[in-house]
Amino acid sequence: MSKIIVLGAGMVGRAIALDLAANHEVTSADVSESSLKLLRSAGNVRTLPLDVTDRTRLERAIAGFDLVVGAVPGFLGFETLEKVIECGKNIVDISFCPENALELDELARNRGVSAIVDMGVAPGMCHLFLGRHAATMKVETFECLVGGLPKQRKWPFAYKAPFSPVDVIEEYTRPARYLENGHLVTRPALSDAELVEFDRVGTLEAFNTDGLRTSLETLPHIPNMKEKTMRYPGHIDLVKALKKSGFFSTEPIQVGGVKVSPLEFTSKILIDEWTLAPDEEEITVMRVTVTGDEDGARKTYVYHLYDEYDVATGQSSMARTTGYACTAAAQLVLDGLFTEKGVFPGELVGQHQKCFESMLAYMEQRGIHYRKEERVDDA
Repeated sequence: MSKIIVLGAGMVGRAIALDLAANHEVTSADVSESSLKLLRSAGNVRTLPLDVTDRTRLERAIAGFDLVVGAVPGFLGFETLEKVIECGKNIVDISFCPENALELDELARNRGVSAIVDMGVAPGMCHLFLGRHAATMKVETFECLVGGLPKQRKWPFAYKAPFSPVDVIEEYTRPARYLENGHLVTRPALSDAELVEFDRVGTLEAFNTDGLRTSLETLPHIPNMKEKTMRYPGHIDLVKALKKSGFFSTEPIQVGGVKVSPLEFTSKILIDEWTLAPDEEEITVMRVTVTGDEDGARKTYVYHLYDEYDVATGQSSMARTTGYACTAAAQLVLDGLFTEKGVFPGELVGQHQKCFESMLAYMEQRGIHYRKEERVDDA
């Protein structure tokens, strides 16, 4: 039994802590007492009040643990990851920070640390699939379509988030990068909207987001790579209206003699509009398509995910599909299946067949099913 500390006790962090606590000694650390209280009432997880921005306290907090799991909000992710690596602790991280985690690769190597980053559903599992096929075929095209959605559409946004609104808005404002015919293309987030059809869901709206992340650097030889986020039709226009009107600006404005950040104000409003109720049902859908040449034939592999809120456990689909990908990767490190030193996103982990198979088996055991479709295309 290993000793693990999970930094962050939000919806996904709680799912991670509870899953790991079935086989390990787990401590959950968070600045929010209310979040820690939920964990104390849910199971055998120890709790620790902790502000991760206090680097001295963070260093003391993680000292006695075999593994650190990072599940803090994105804007705290990079500095937290850096501090954990500096302390020489192995870490699996899902914070989706805006910075490039690969910049910490040399530090991790020097400290003898294995750091698996961006290991959720997307980024995460989609990159794992990409990495596995990049190791066995000449990949020509990679596409990931992914979305987390409430089962019941509620006007006006028809959207609920298991993450903080700040992280979602950051996804809506960060320029999207993708590869097209070998050229790096940068487009505004929310651009190139298209309608796509999904079984059991119907018509969804897909748009550019910056989800390719590290694969642009680790697999630059693949000529075509794109990631799109999906919402119910109509969501994009509402978000674009907010963005165009300045609601996402970080520049303070004067309101009644008080300086107010539009982004902070908007996040405060949207946290009520977008937060999932404890028993609110939602779904996660993803389709990953990889096409290329393998063994002299042109092949396409498609991975389908449709997952729902778990009524039995009361856990959201997004928390499970994201959190269990993270705990599956954590188990790789704990079991000694992944021992390389440095910073490794999903596409590099997926190049190890045993790691790939172990993660999929781990997810299956927890009811997260990725349906694989394989076909040989005409030349």
